[in-house]
Amino acid sequence: MRQKNCLTLADVKIVAAACESEALKQGWAVSIAIADDGGHLLWLQRLDNAPLTSMDIATGKARTSALGRRPSKFYEEVVNGGRNAFLTIPGGLTMLEGGEPIMIEGECAGAVGVSGVKSAEDAQLARHGISALIESLKR
Repeated sequence: MRQKNCLTLADVKIVAAACESEALKQGWAVSIAIADDGGHLLWLQRLDNAPLTSMDIATGKARTSALGRRPSKFYEEVVNGGRNAFLTIPGGLTMLEGGEPIMIEGECAGAVGVSGVKSAEDAQLARHGISALIESLKR
């Protein structure tokens, strides 16, 4: 039987704390969502003054990235490239930049979705949180 890496609550807290710390440092009011590899929500937090809609958007970005095993920006680019039929795919995916997969040993263990500032900044925060986890696993 095959074995795979799974996120623990401790892992999720490392990612969330790093995302939150960087967001506060930048003065960005965001929501942070972390999902397992099946897109199921493990963590959701909305920083003070983050838009209410950012919670749903961050969750959708995390789910999309986890299920697709790639940054959610990929799907945004597909649609922006003119493939509008892609909007009809099932699963209610959120095709906006800001979701990043958590890749461990070449496999997706989950994903982070951030929403509340510019999409590239959302993605920057998500990658920052993932980097903190990767660094902690090296210790």
